[in-house]
Amino acid sequence: MSLRILYFARLRERFGMAEEQLDFDGACVADLIAILQARGGVWAEELAAGSAFRVAVNQDIVALDAAIPDAAEVAIFPPVTGG
Repeated sequence: MSLRILYFARLRERFGMAEEQLDFDGACVADLIAILQARGGVWAEELAAGSAFRVAVNQDIVALDAAIPDAAEVAIFPPVTGG
């Protein structure tokens, strides 16, 4: 399946891209994060267990065990605070 992945804020700067298309044969968000971590370097650092980031699938914030449907838009971003 094909995914559109969007990166925001600090992650966009660290990864050097705002978005990408990715062929994905996993089932859930954790599978996607593992694929991205396997790129090594800054990818492994920013997406390591315990790092602060959020994931949204089709504009809904989800947990790592959430399923990813085909042709989904997945956004990965640092947590934000409001005031």
